Amino acid sequence: MNESINNIRNKIASILKLSKIEEVEKLILKVIAGREITNAEELSSWVEKRLKPNLVFISKNEYTEACIDALKMINTVAATDYGTSRQRDKLQLWADITRGYLGEICFQKFLLKKFAIQSTLEHKQGNVSDFLSSDISMVKNRTDTKYRSPKKNICIKTTKWNGIWLDIPGNQFSHSDMFVQVKINAGRDHLLGYMNELSIFKDKILKEGVSIGVLDDNELELLSNNLPKFSDISISGYICGYVLNKKYKKLSYKGKKGRKNFTIHTWCGPYYDDDIEKIKSKECLDSETSKVKFEGIGQFSSANRYLFNSGSLLYREEDWRKVLDYI
Repeated sequence: MNESINNIRNKIASILKLSKIEEVEKLILKVIAGREITNAEELSSWVEKRLKPNLVFISKNEYTEACIDALKMINTVAATDYGTSRQRDKLQLWADITRGYLGEICFQKFLLKKFAIQSTLEHKQGNVSDFLSSDISMVKNRTDTKYRSPKKNICIKTTKWNGIWLDIPGNQFSHSDMFVQVKINAGRDHLLGYMNELSIFKDKILKEGVSIGVLDDNELELLSNNLPKFSDISISGYICGYVLNKKYKKLSYKGKKGRKNFTIHTWCGPYYDDDIEKIKSKECLDSETSKVKFEGIGQFSSANRYLFNSGSLLYREEDWRKVLDYI
């Protein structure tokens, strides 16, 4: 008898240490959207064969490490989102870099957990272009007497839990041999909760409000108590899978055609500026009025890139064992 969907939801909530079942519902929808599974009946197998074996958790000390390393890099990273003109302020940039470093720490823990491989990360001050090739700088396995450089360049790409695309923009694909996607379940409150844990708000910012007369002591307590608490946030990293630097077919997509538009849910290879127009022609869409969209994100920027939906990544036990050839 198949396990009930409610039992599976509760199991996922327990595994990920989530208190709200709505968060589990959103996760399931994104797993389906990324084609990691195609229907709810496959969910139990996904939990046992993909989620649980490829899951790690972040400690407070590891989060502190990521935050501090991210602060070191703020002034060397462009404030614009890649391929767009949108400017991020320093706080948003700090949060984004921190999330990326959390993903790298998760993969570092994954290597230790699965293969007893110790590693160091390329977290140091300098120009970001110096670190495009590999996020793993040194490794040491059971037979090594000391740390050494990995055999291949490994790039770790971090997304939020709702991310269903491994996006490798520009010419980044040519720099590395392997690209790993890590999904971080940190929510929107992780940085705020961490700063609150350190009492930065209560003992610094809010007390300053009391001193200039815009808050009283009761309001200070109320505001402080309503802020998210880091101790209530469970940060997990799901090592979703990887792809190798090899030759992929052009226009390697699948999707669904609506009455007017076309939605892409699968892509595995290069994406070029003129691919949307080619798809319109191939799918017999009206070039003027019809739209081609990507599941979950709508449109990517116009920059050339390599794209892979999460369901097309390599993730099985035998796939991960091949990673040893790259370490």
